[in-house]
Amino acid sequence: MEVKVEKKYGADLSSIKEAQARINSFIHKTPVFSSDSLNDLSGKNLFFKCECFQKGGAFKFRGACNAVLSLDDDQASKGVVTHSSGNHAAALALAAKLRGIPAYIVIPSNAPKCKVENVKRYGGQIIWSEPTMQSREDTASKVLQETGAALVHPYNDGRIISGQGTISLELLDQVPQLDTIIVPISGGGLISGVTLAAKSINPAIRILAAEPMGANDAAQSKAAGRIITLPETNTVADGLRAFLGDLTWPVVRDLVDDVIIVEDKEIIEAMRLCYEILKVAVEPSGAIGLAAVLSDNFRKNPAWQNYKNIGIILSGGNVDLGLLWDSFRK
Repeated sequence: MEVKVEKKYGADLSSIKEAQARINSFIHKTPVFSSDSLNDLSGKNLFFKCECFQKGGAFKFRGACNAVLSLDDDQASKGVVTHSSGNHAAALALAAKLRGIPAYIVIPSNAPKCKVENVKRYGGQIIWSEPTMQSREDTASKVLQETGAALVHPYNDGRIISGQGTISLELLDQVPQLDTIIVPISGGGLISGVTLAAKSINPAIRILAAEPMGANDAAQSKAAGRIITLPETNTVADGLRAFLGDLTWPVVRDLVDDVIIVEDKEIIEAMRLCYEILKVAVEPSGAIGLAAVLSDNFRKNPAWQNYKNIGIILSGGNVDLGLLWDSFRK
C-alpha cells in the first residue's frame, strides 16, 4: 500500500514518478544481481542494484537527466553549469549532450582522472578550480554570470532528488520483498530520493546509510540533530566527501533509520568481493553498501538482526584502473 509522504521535503512520490516518466526512454533500467556466496558470507539475502551499469557509469545520470529535461527551451538554450569532482559532472555533460545544449563543468584540480575523462568524452566544457568547496562555488558563480546557464547542483536540488528516487521504483518492482535498503551517503541526493520513494511505497522498509569513517559527517549530523560539516575528509571513497544540504538533511534527519560507519580497508575488501564474486567493477563509493553489511558495526548490532532481505545500491563503477595497469606492466 502506498502512503503519501507529505510534501515538506524537496521531492515526493509524485515528483519521483514524474521523473521516471520523463527519463525512462533515456536511462538504463539497471539489473539486480544476487550471489549465494555473498549471502552465506553475510547471513542475509542480498540484492545488488547495479547502478554501475547506468549510463555514465553511475546513478547520477538519473538526476542529471531529469534536471536537464525539466528545463524549458529558453533556459536550456543557455546550457547548464555545475561543480563536481566526479560522477555528477559526467552525468550532466551526457544529459546536456543528449539534449544538444552546452554543459559547463567546474572541476577541482584533484578530481580522479577517469571521471575527468568521462566529462571530456561527453563533450562537457571543463573549467578548473582549486580543490576547495569555496573555489568550486566561486568559479561556478562566475560561469553562471558569464553564460546565463542554469545551475544544476550535484545533490541539493529537487529535480536531482526526484531523479535518484526512480531507483527505488525499479528496485521495489524487481524485489518487492525487501525489508531494508543500504545506500551510500554523501551530499544526500541519492539517499533522499531512495528514501522518499521507498517509504511511500512501503512505510515499514528500513533505510540505512553507509558512510566512511574519514567522512562521517552524516552520522555526526544525525547524532547532533543539525548539519555538521568537517574541516577535512580523508577516505578512499572520493564520491562520499560532500556534506548534506538544506533539502537533503531533513530527509536524512526524519526518515533515514541509521548510519553504518565503515573503515576504508572494509570498503577496499568489498570492492574486491564485487570484482571476484559478482564479476562487477565497483568504485569505492559504490562498494560501501556491501562493506556496511559485512562490517562488525552491522553484524553486532542487535537492532539489525532481523533484517533479512537487503537491497544494496552499487552506486557507481568509475574506477581509476591506471594504477592496476601500471602494476601489470611492471
